[in-house]
Amino acid sequence: MATIPQDEGRGNFGSLIGFVMAGAGSAIGLGNIWRFPYMTGESGGAAFLLVYLGFVALIGVPVLYAELAMGRASQRNPVGAFAVLGPKGNNPWAWVGGLGVVTGFAILAFYSVVAGWTLGYVAMAVSGQFSGGVTPEESGNLFGGLVSNPLLASGLTALFLVLTALVVRGGVQKGIERATSILMPVFLVLLVLLAIRSVTLPGALQGVEFLFLPDFSKITHIVVVKALGQALFSLSLGMGAMITYGSYLDRKSSLPFAGATVALFDTAIAVLAGLIIFPALFSAGVDPSGGAGLVFVVMPTIFEAMPLGDVFAVAFYVLLATAALTSTVSLLEVIVSYLVDERGMSRETAVWATTAACLVLAIPSALAQGAVGFFSSLPGLEISFLDLQNNLWGNYSLSIGALLMCLFTGWVWGVQPALEEMEASGDGLPLGGLWGFLVRVVCPLAIAGLLVYITVTGDFF
Repeated sequence: MATIPQDEGRGNFGSLIGFVMAGAGSAIGLGNIWRFPYMTGESGGAAFLLVYLGFVALIGVPVLYAELAMGRASQRNPVGAFAVLGPKGNNPWAWVGGLGVVTGFAILAFYSVVAGWTLGYVAMAVSGQFSGGVTPEESGNLFGGLVSNPLLASGLTALFLVLTALVVRGGVQKGIERATSILMPVFLVLLVLLAIRSVTLPGALQGVEFLFLPDFSKITHIVVVKALGQALFSLSLGMGAMITYGSYLDRKSSLPFAGATVALFDTAIAVLAGLIIFPALFSAGVDPSGGAGLVFVVMPTIFEAMPLGDVFAVAFYVLLATAALTSTVSLLEVIVSYLVDERGMSRETAVWATTAACLVLAIPSALAQGAVGFFSSLPGLEISFLDLQNNLWGNYSLSIGALLMCLFTGWVWGVQPALEEMEASGDGLPLGGLWGFLVRVVCPLAIAGLLVYITVTGDFF
């Protein structure tokens, strides 16, 4: 297979471990620490976890490898990758890359709103607002006060976007790699310490059993759909992030090892997040099916019941904010990479122009939790602007992107060239033939089924 020369001006990761930290940081985010626990709590605990792990192995990992292979083979952003690897001449597949860039931009806009809440909760925890115990009603009021305050909600969103921009403007090695090489070890240490503290609480064993002892009667079609959606969202698939990061990986590095390590990290972090939250909930006698407000409304009510609860609270929300930042960095880099590669912008200009545009789109979502009635309940739709964005981009567009990615890799670019790229370092991909079958047949059918289901039923993940 012909090797596409690397454009040294784009930058690249300085080491394989640097890529792993950045790739894991992209995959590990609010999807693991916020979304996974509440979906697990709502969907039967261990039953959901079991189905989720199956989808990560059979759908998530094959799509992850496909994206990484496309990125490294093309040495381009999502648009450039489809253009370089697709048919010569009139190539409609470049539009799929464009969809990935737009999806990343739109997801960053509403993701940064929730990420901003984590900064607000860090400030609350540090200032001792959870000290002395808060009732569920008081906790709900704290959350409502934050998200319904237009200046505070918008300001926290803007602050998080600026923090993200400051990392990305430093470039691949001096910005993304350096930041994630610091943030990820801190994140992992906090995660392990919090998990150890949580599982040693009185009555915590019930939470461990809830997470690991499946009740198979809990596996319903809704649980299956949510588990598949979570597998795609958690691994940052379908939005071009892994194509972009793969394009910064040199061909001497083992892509099979890199992809497997990122997937393993992502899955382990989700399980550890469950080991933080569920033992703590059961120890305090709190229902685990707290929904999307689990970490923002339910968790503050139980800190006081823990020894060193104030410290636990600060560490927990710092953990949440760190996870969010490593993901927003990868989302912003998707758009910046496109503007640098395809539009010839300097990185500095691309970063700040994208950040400003993203903030404009993010403000309606920031105002959609009670701050402005119009955005909180859109006329004719009866859902908030934030929920609309999540449904359009986090459900439909992300899934469509992952589906088209599989079809392109399996049937247009080809399984054999993709395998050659994955094995370019000399490390073979175990079960390469199975990977080809999964990415050509199983993954497209599963993702298409997901799209049909959410369209017909309106049950989004």
